[in-house]
Amino acid sequence: MALLQHLCSAPLTRAIRSRSLTLSSRTMSATLTPTRVAHVDSHVLLGMSEQELQQLSLDLGQQSYRGKQLHHLIYKRKVKEIQDFSQLPQAFRNDLQEGGWRVGRSSIHQAVTAADGTVKLLIKLADNRLVETVGIPVEHDKGSFRLTACVSSQVGCPLRCSFCATGKGGYSRNLQRHEIVEQVLAIEEIFKQRVTNVVFMGMGEPMLNLKSVIEAHRCLNKDVQIGQRMITISTVGVPNTIKKLASYKLQSTLAISLHAPNQKLRETIVPSAKSYPLDAIMKDCRDYFLETSRRVSFEYTLLGTEVSFGELCLCGAL
Repeated sequence: MALLQHLCSAPLTRAIRSRSLTLSSRTMSATLTPTRVAHVDSHVLLGMSEQELQQLSLDLGQQSYRGKQLHHLIYKRKVKEIQDFSQLPQAFRNDLQEGGWRVGRSSIHQAVTAADGTVKLLIKLADNRLVETVGIPVEHDKGSFRLTACVSSQVGCPLRCSFCATGKGGYSRNLQRHEIVEQVLAIEEIFKQRVTNVVFMGMGEPMLNLKSVIEAHRCLNKDVQIGQRMITISTVGVPNTIKKLASYKLQSTLAISLHAPNQKLRETIVPSAKSYPLDAIMKDCRDYFLETSRRVSFEYTLLGTEVSFGELCLCGAL
């Protein structure tokens, strides 16, 4: 159907590949704690809009322009510690710290670089859990440069797709908005370049953490200033969430992890497919296009076998 087009752009293809990237002899390991206690930290500056930072300044007895300064320090200068906000009065910095506020930047626990320049980072969060993010650089013949950040939305993943290493490690919790945004800032710090594209294709299923994903999307677009059309949200399909995503009318790309041309085969690869048949997914994709006027792209991983001509025809028929 003309409404649904298969997108095979370089950043998307390379980002998908990064999920199973083999990186040097030094491997990265993330011990995931099985505890599923929700981790909510409401006193984090990263992820807040300029308006919210202005209101915070007023609440602490400062003038609203201090909020603009906060915004500049966090998103432009990318300062990591409140006491390093040298443009702000010491009294304001003390008030922020005494109120329990922090910037919300985590440390890079480990970094591994592949032969093609791709960098995988292991970030250690405030609760000592580890999450992966990947920076994918592409330099074009004409001299232009693109840097894609492949970000995680959860610590681990509960869906346990057969082709995905993340699901085998179990699931711990959803990421908060600042923990998603900081992955992009960490990639920029490593490459000393601005991130131009973001793909939600790292650890976790974005649609199972849609609230934080939408909040992070807003921040990346409005505060970090990455264009909506440069952001892709990938999903294997979670019932009712594509409709909900469409209601936000984002100009970003929705990518469906298909990986099979029929329901029977897909259920063996993606266990959650049993509750969300292909027919229902395709209908929701058509509705998504009609609601947003944005085409849907499809991801198909070759799992050790060649795709037959018949399977290609079945994919086309979807």
